[in-house]
Formats: sequence, structure tokens, C-alpha cells
Amino acid sequence: MGKIIAIANQKGGVGKTTTSVNLAASLGVLEKKVLLIDADPQANATSGLGLDVEEIEAGTYQLLEHTMNAKDAIIGTDSPNVDLIPAHIDLVAIEIELVDKDRREYMLKEALAGLRDEYDYILIDCAPSLGLLTLNALTAADAVIIPIQCEYFALEGLGKLLNTIKSVQKIHNHNLDIEGLLLTMYDARLRLSNQVVEEVQKHFNDMVFETIIQRNVRLSEAPSYGESIINYDASSKGAANYLNLAHEIIKKNKQTV
Repeated sequence: MGKIIAIANQKGGVGKTTTSVNLAASLGVLEKKVLLIDADPQANATSGLGLDVEEIEAGTYQLLEHTMNAKDAIIGTDSPNVDLIPAHIDLVAIEIELVDKDRREYMLKEALAGLRDEYDYILIDCAPSLGLLTLNALTAADAVIIPIQCEYFALEGLGKLLNTIKSVQKIHNHNLDIEGLLLTMYDARLRLSNQVVEEVQKHFNDMVFETIIQRNVRLSEAPSYGESIINYDASSKGAANYLNLAHEIIKKNKQTV
């Protein structure tokens, strides 16, 4: 049965989408069957895998509205073994539209019920907020990856996110686990980067992934070509980092089975 992992942090610009796209591609080349769900109205994961957002006719919005079967919303991608449920700007309206519905936090969980057996991993790229969209992702997920950039204010807002995860565990999803905290945008030359790494490892020790995602020009360029780092430049440092992360997640999940 596949594992559902949400990639969440209400802070923008921490590497959520970069992680979602490149972790999916890395797991795919390691021969895991992956579904990436774009649950961010900015639809960057959709365009980051080479799809034209303007041409998207169905995706996460229809899934949350329950107007479409999840299997019908799936699109193949150029990344080996990676499928996508895309997003469109329409997704902005979903929070308002779901607000009066019963069990509104469970819409995504219910929509994905039939897909678990089809994939090894289902990754959800969350919106940079703690609204109803992210709540749906956390309710549907088995675990959450929290990207934290190695910059000033890195830990700002982390307490709020951890409290949200605790309340989701208590009310909506008792089984939600923290897969790990992922340090991103690391620059070994900067003292601040090293201080953030030390501080996060000191406070959260075992919760922090061993893999650290380094700042990498190729990693920044890949989305503008609509490609994952694996397709764009498999020999880059960014590709090596995300492949290491994929190996770490596969190994961790083998041990817990």
C-alpha cells in the first residue's frame, strides 16, 4: 500500500515545490511508482513538470469538489514512473467553496481512497498557508515533510506549523507522522547557513533528515525549462541531493514496514 506524504510549510520560498517535484522524480528513477498532487493554487509543481497550466481542464480542484474520480484527473509526465494530478488558479476558490460542506477537511482523503494501491508514494505539494487546502493534505497524509531554508528567520513559524500538525493528529488524523525536517538552500560558505543547521539539529535531532539540500544554480534553472533536476541535469549537485533524500526515505520506510 502506498504512503501519502504531504510537503508543507506555511512560509513561502522554503523549497516546498522544488522538493515535491525533485523528490517525485528521484523516487521515480529509483523505480518507485509516484503520484504527485499539486495542491497549491500557484500550480508551480504542474508547470515545473512541463505542463501548461492554462491548458489544465481538471485536477485537484475537481478532486476536492468530488466532481471527478481521482483516476480521471491523473496525467502522465516526462519523468519516469511519475504521474501528476495538476492544479489550476481555480484552486484559489476552493477554501470558500468548501467552507459550508460537511467533513470539509476529509475531501482529499476520501478522493484518494482508491489510489493508494496504485502507487508506492503519493506526494502532496501544499500551498504556503495553513488554510483548508493544507488541512485537507495533512488529513489525507500518513506523514509530512517540512522544508526549512538555511536562512535567517528559518524557525519562525515552525512552532505554529507543529501546533497545527498536533491538532490535526488529535482531531482529524491520529496516524499523521512527521517524516522529517528537510534543510534546504544550504550554502556551506555562509556562517548563518551553518548556524541554522546546528540549531535545527540541536533542537530536533532525529527528526531532521541527514540529507541537506544545497543551493545550486542548476536546481534553480530546471523549473523554467519545465523539468525536474533529474531530467535537466542528472550530474548536478542538486540531483545528487534529491537522490540521496529519496534513498533515505525508501530506507526509512523499509525499516518501519
